Amino acid sequence: MPIKPEHLAALMREVEQEDPIDFADLPFPEDDLRELVANHLCEMAASMEKFSTEDRLMTLLAVSAKLVLENLVLHVQLLRRHGIPAGENVEALLSRLRNNDNK
Repeated sequence: MPIKPEHLAALMREVEQEDPIDFADLPFPEDDLRELVANHLCEMAASMEKFSTEDRLMTLLAVSAKLVLENLVLHVQLLRRHGIPAGENVEALLSRLRNNDNK
């Protein structure tokens, strides 16, 4: 039985308790944004109904990886724009990337 958008949105809120999202001053209600994303992801999952389990997992991992990468890029851009030093984790990751470029 596929997950319903409202259940996914509730899970998102639970995850955010450990890792809150900074919605800053966006002109949209937070719950509306969660519902929009939950609906989109549930539609995406439904469109993969005929995929094999392995193909569905690979597709969802690829989408997740793309979103994490996009989040990292936006985060680093914001830090640079505001002249804020990146945290230790981000600096360690960027250092690893720089070292790989020099090989």
